[in-house]
Amino acid sequence: MNVVISKNRVPIRLTDERWVHITEEHSEMAGYYFEILETIENPEVIYKGREGEFIAVKEIEKSKYIVVIYKETSKEDGFVITSFLTKRKKQLERRPKIWEK
Repeated sequence: MNVVISKNRVPIRLTDERWVHITEEHSEMAGYYFEILETIENPEVIYKGREGEFIAVKEIEKSKYIVVIYKETSKEDGFVITSFLTKRKKQLERRPKIWEK
């Protein structure tokens, strides 16, 4: 398990269980463990999710984005829900923007 600090200064955990979930559901993510952590710590933009979660986004290649969805359960704890790659940035931009670099 690794922990990084979100833009709200909340520790966010990437547990082994969540990592297995991510790589089983999105096999293309297998080589992106550290990029997931980096996206939480240093995103280009963060959008608001429908149920209080945060959606951190970072471009990793031209027109290819890593998306990390995480929850801050308190000021002292949070966790990664899932992560995936997308080229559909326009869909994400429909959501309310919380933070931008």
